[in-house]
Amino acid sequence: MRGRGWLRRRFRANAARQWQRMHASVLRRPGPVSENLRDEARALQHVLSRFLQAADARALGPRDSLRRIDLPAGTDWRWRPQVMRSRTAAPALVAPGDGKWLSDEVALFHDCGERALILRQVRNRRATDLSDFGLSLEVMGFTGSFLSLSLSLPSDALEDLASHHILRLESVLQAERPIAVYARLNVQQGPNTETLLRKMGDDIAGRNCHRIIEFDLAYANLSQRSVDKAWLDVIFEAPYMNAVALRDAILSRHPRAQM
Repeated sequence: MRGRGWLRRRFRANAARQWQRMHASVLRRPGPVSENLRDEARALQHVLSRFLQAADARALGPRDSLRRIDLPAGTDWRWRPQVMRSRTAAPALVAPGDGKWLSDEVALFHDCGERALILRQVRNRRATDLSDFGLSLEVMGFTGSFLSLSLSLPSDALEDLASHHILRLESVLQAERPIAVYARLNVQQGPNTETLLRKMGDDIAGRNCHRIIEFDLAYANLSQRSVDKAWLDVIFEAPYMNAVALRDAILSRHPRAQM
């Protein structure tokens, strides 16, 4: 993608100079800044952050292309979350409330009143890491009953998704102390949401816990209508005083063998 012409580049340069002049004016003059202007700046910051995240992912790319990863025959869709491919605008959530979003794809859900949690995007630096970034979750005094990371699946995963498909999750986990981790797939069709729960392991510990699980949609009560939304919850059981990391996550889709 290029700048597409001298005139458009001039428009963008003029806009940047306008914001520079407004910034200088704010520094010189006392008093509050218009709420409308602050809202406009936040909206612009959000758009630019999303643009840079997508552009950086294309420019740098993951350490290993998804096309080189060995997946089941017939795989017609594969995906690694963008948060694991490029840096987010706000790489950390400190003491987040329930349902707080780290990015457009990742949210944290819990019922801990003290909110003694830190969710951050971390750089993967080991030679064996295939993704550029991971997600680290530090838990201190946790008094709630549930804690989960939610990954929203993109729209192309939902195209023609039906009961003859199997969704496969390949992940790399890390934990300071042994912990049980579950994955729950949620598929929404209209007012109905079907869920499938799989255990990723009750002994997740150490630095390189590789896990592969599959969700057979034949066990979900799906209708013939199209799927509106799908997301994956990574659930941590009894996470008190622990640090857990999701170093990589690759979701893929393939058809079940027809007998």
